[in-house]
Amino acid sequence: MPDDDFGFAPPPFKPDEALQRLARELRALGLSERAGRFERRGTAIARAAVDGAVIRAARVKRPSRSSPEWLEKTLKHSGDLRDFVADLKKQLAQWSDHDD
Repeated sequence: MPDDDFGFAPPPFKPDEALQRLARELRALGLSERAGRFERRGTAIARAAVDGAVIRAARVKRPSRSSPEWLEKTLKHSGDLRDFVADLKKQLAQWSDHDD
């Protein structure tokens, strides 16, 4: 039987480095960082913080200046981080379409 384990493990997840990468990617999407939150035009869009060996991240369900509703996600590996950024990018595009 062929073994799908090719004899190597993925690199260990380093939450501090991953948080820095996440911040860079969110800034590249046009968000500005303020106190652990990422905003667009003064409205909170996402937040992220290291919690032990994972990153606790969240994005808003819909942009709101008063009290945003957060959708939480735990990022345990690089794939989770990529998925979170891709989902947020897709949502930002949809929100921009609605704003125009």
